[in-house]
Amino acid sequence: MIDEARLVGLFLDLCRIESPALAESECVAYVRRLLEGVGLEVWEDDAGARIGGDANNLIAKLPGNKPGAPSVFLSAHFDTVEPTVGLEIEERDGVFYSKSDTILGADDYAGMAPAIEAVRVLKESGEPHGDVYLLLSVAEEIGLKGAESLKIEDLNLDFGYVLDTGPPVGSFVTRTATHDKLDVTLVGKPAHAGKHPELGINAIQMAARAIEGMKLGRLDDELVANLGIISGGTAVNVVCPSVTIRAEVRGTDVAALDAQVDHMIQRFERAAREFGGEARVEHERHYVSYHIPDEAPVVRVAMRASERLGLNPFLRTTLGGSDANVYNAKGVPTIVVATGMSEIHTHDEFVSRKDLVDTARLAYELLVEAAR
Repeated sequence: MIDEARLVGLFLDLCRIESPALAESECVAYVRRLLEGVGLEVWEDDAGARIGGDANNLIAKLPGNKPGAPSVFLSAHFDTVEPTVGLEIEERDGVFYSKSDTILGADDYAGMAPAIEAVRVLKESGEPHGDVYLLLSVAEEIGLKGAESLKIEDLNLDFGYVLDTGPPVGSFVTRTATHDKLDVTLVGKPAHAGKHPELGINAIQMAARAIEGMKLGRLDDELVANLGIISGGTAVNVVCPSVTIRAEVRGTDVAALDAQVDHMIQRFERAAREFGGEARVEHERHYVSYHIPDEAPVVRVAMRASERLGLNPFLRTTLGGSDANVYNAKGVPTIVVATGMSEIHTHDEFVSRKDLVDTARLAYELLVEAAR
């Protein structure tokens, strides 16, 4: 069934192609040639022009051979969270690591390679199936931009699976959080810090007053808030005229999330008033949560497929986002399939050979089970 050597070879090839967000063209071209060689219908959209990147989303179709079977998709993303210049890969005890000072790229090639292998095996097997699509997106890591540009609603899909979260393989994410971003600029007034400090309004003091007592970190099991970046000031002898703060809030309960966002905005605005400055707040809903019911076909197929392989399936909630958030928002029921990628977004990232194979086996079984 799954060709382990072919699967692992593809995974390593993908990792070795540098593919940070908005610069994925080499990897997209590589995969396009591969899928066309397999005999799939392959095309690109215009995502690159829409989002300012050098590559488009790649879509491939394996036409169904069983009338009336659901039309389903597997999805993964091309971009890595940072460049991989000088990547060296080593395998130790059946586990792949980056030997160099860079990420490995298992996020998301530990999802993409198994998805491609599953469709190749399905085509070779002749097993009954409906229309099967591969939706391979760009610019996921910088805000799900490729998925936002992809017109999934035009593909007449019944449901699908995004291979883009960590182990254990055989589990699925059916519930996620809403994610809001805050970009705050606290505006004070510059003055010479040695001659006339009393004429200035120090934006750093404003920020300190706002943050003091602000509710941050894990606020409950499914609500978190963070201040991630603070910058400002022009010189040590100038009263700081402005400070910018980038923050986020994630939560499954939208009402609780909204209350936390309001709390943070009010803290910034109150501090600005107290010092005679100004708070300029930009608030964006980055993506919205989804909760797919256990009885939905996309979930029932996934659970049966995992059970058939003896993978001990279970359903998970996560506060992270993926292309699945976008696809659900566009009306296509989608859940996230766990892969073997571990320690993602760090230079300690790794994935095992066994998990790559099990992910491919599961991806194949999802496609077959959907048609049963």
